[in-house]
Amino acid sequence: MKPAALKAELLPSTQRPKAVFGGCLLLGKSLLGVLAICAVTVLSSWIATLAEAATEEKPAANAESATEYKLKIPFGLEETAVVIPADNPLTNEKIELGRLLFFDKRLSQDNTIACASCHLAKFGFTDGKQVSTGIRGQKGGRSAPASINRVFSNAQFWDGRAATLEAQSVGPFTNPIEHGFPNYDVMMAKMMKIPGYRKLFMKVFGDDKITVDNVGRAIASFQRTVLSGNSPADRFDQGGEAGAISAEAQHGLLLFREKARCTKCHSGFNFTDEKFHNLGLGWDDNKVDLGRYMVTKNAEDIGAFKTPTLRQVARSAPYTHDGRFKTLEEVVNFYNQGGVKNPHQDPLIIPLELTDEEKRDLVQFLHTLNGEGWQHVKAPKSFPQ
Repeated sequence: MKPAALKAELLPSTQRPKAVFGGCLLLGKSLLGVLAICAVTVLSSWIATLAEAATEEKPAANAESATEYKLKIPFGLEETAVVIPADNPLTNEKIELGRLLFFDKRLSQDNTIACASCHLAKFGFTDGKQVSTGIRGQKGGRSAPASINRVFSNAQFWDGRAATLEAQSVGPFTNPIEHGFPNYDVMMAKMMKIPGYRKLFMKVFGDDKITVDNVGRAIASFQRTVLSGNSPADRFDQGGEAGAISAEAQHGLLLFREKARCTKCHSGFNFTDEKFHNLGLGWDDNKVDLGRYMVTKNAEDIGAFKTPTLRQVARSAPYTHDGRFKTLEEVVNFYNQGGVKNPHQDPLIIPLELTDEEKRDLVQFLHTLNGEGWQHVKAPKSFPQ
């Protein structure tokens, strides 16, 4: 075997010289001259081949290998329904970075507000307030939506103005009432002064320049791990565990699906149709919030708000987008009377004529929707410096 052919076999077939002797010309010169020409050609070919191989195998500069995160879906939820963008796969490192960002109050203009300030586990990942409080004690205009089971949702916020969880994750930072940054450049400049965060962004994204897009990717990844399933209702309805809920709650489930018409909007495994409806809130006291209309400018969306999930609902009081109802009993009474009539009210909202006993049983069922899958969420003991 010739030396060049022997060397070629040491490389993968895709990296071998395609024509080792293609440049050798027999011009009637001496054999020595022919060999010299061939040697030069072979050497040039091998240099080019090895350079190409080195280029193909060179790792991305400064990037560290990530550990894939396997989302743990509790019983009762549908794994096939998760929404995880192809350009933002879940990794352990990215989720941990997102957790730090979610709890860090330095991500507000005056270091007083974190994402977690308005989304606490003990309140079903809301804040337990009628409307949220931002920097300098300012009050917002809406109740904090529950940041649970967001992995199953596209449009975010009460009015659906964020098309992705990544966009939602960074929206509050430039809200003058919430986190209060005048723009993202000011926020990024502040974060770039924290060496610990620059190091983590290098580890996760391969670049120590902190960008708003990567902040959104990290926080969204963390939020996608905050789940609620395997509730008593799931174990009864899907698991066949007869004693998982009381007889009253079982009657409440029947009402939920039939006479009370709850599944007209609170449908599917996550108890939401992901759509927007006008219930009439605010039309009786001249406090109308235009809701979805401010996003779409479509008249049919005036006063419409997104159907929230009912998972963890017994912990997430007060209720509705303006937090006007302190208890589930008040919410059921509102629906029982048919909401508040107005020119844009959703036709699905009609009087229900539930008896007092039926209303009590319906509330009993709603209490069985508290589940698990979120208990791993803990505030960090320390933050990057």
